Amino acid sequence: MALPFQKELEKYKNIDEDELLGKLSEEELKQLENVLDDLDPESALLPAGFRQKDQTQKAATGPFDREHLLMYLEKEALEQKDREDFVPFTGEKKGRVFIPKEKPVETLKEEKVTLDPELEEALASASDTELYDLAAVLGVHNLLNNPKYDEETASTKNGKGPLRNVVKGEKVKPVFEEPPNPTNVEVSLQQMKANDVSLQEVNLNNIKAFADMLKVNKTLKSLNIESNFITGAGILALVEALRENDTLTEIKIDNQRQQLGTAVEMEIAQMLEENSRILKFGYQFTKQGPRTRVAAAITKNNDLVRKKRVEGDRR
Repeated sequence: MALPFQKELEKYKNIDEDELLGKLSEEELKQLENVLDDLDPESALLPAGFRQKDQTQKAATGPFDREHLLMYLEKEALEQKDREDFVPFTGEKKGRVFIPKEKPVETLKEEKVTLDPELEEALASASDTELYDLAAVLGVHNLLNNPKYDEETASTKNGKGPLRNVVKGEKVKPVFEEPPNPTNVEVSLQQMKANDVSLQEVNLNNIKAFADMLKVNKTLKSLNIESNFITGAGILALVEALRENDTLTEIKIDNQRQQLGTAVEMEIAQMLEENSRILKFGYQFTKQGPRTRVAAAITKNNDLVRKKRVEGDRR
């Protein structure tokens, strides 16, 4: 059974294709070629850049110039006429005009001050110097200070000369820098080695030094090595020495050139938990864990000292 559309195709069986193509013009042949390319089933699998043919008719004008292209687009936009408005603009304002509310202006009324007749007479006959002294007593002398007057000029008769400031400025107290530390490190180290009883405190603040004789020293009670250049390794050496030291009660190691780190702070906390002699430890911890452990250890050490003192008093 033949389909209806097959009957219509029967008349095209004996068509001479070459004769038809020969009758087409060059422009019609190009259009036919473009249509056949679009009908190619394999072209659908290719990227769009490969499927689309170059349809540019103009010759190349040179390399790409972004600034020139932007200038050309701006020129074209300016030359193109604007679309006419469907409703012409007349400038008419519609709706209510906004009028801001005016805030009431508060007017200050001048209060008239009445003085006793004797006081008015005294003020009227007072000189400028006396008035300025009175203003200084009342605390309003700065309001009467006039820089146009020359304080070095001699006052005239009856005290009518220029006003003089009765309140004199205080001299700025100079703040001197901390004097250099006179501690002799070598001598202090020798005294520590020799267990000198007279050496009770060593201050190595602002000195690039580190005491490594704490393991053998039995007399030192306070050690200050703040504001130095001691690294984490140096502090670890100090911590190891303090594990065997049982005389130091106060240590300050804060404000070093670089941060010690979490590992060093944990070692410090462990050392203070083991050494019950240390009652004060000067260092600003950066981590919450070591800070809490050290606070608990210092509190425990001070409680032990207080208990010993109470027991001694009872005996």
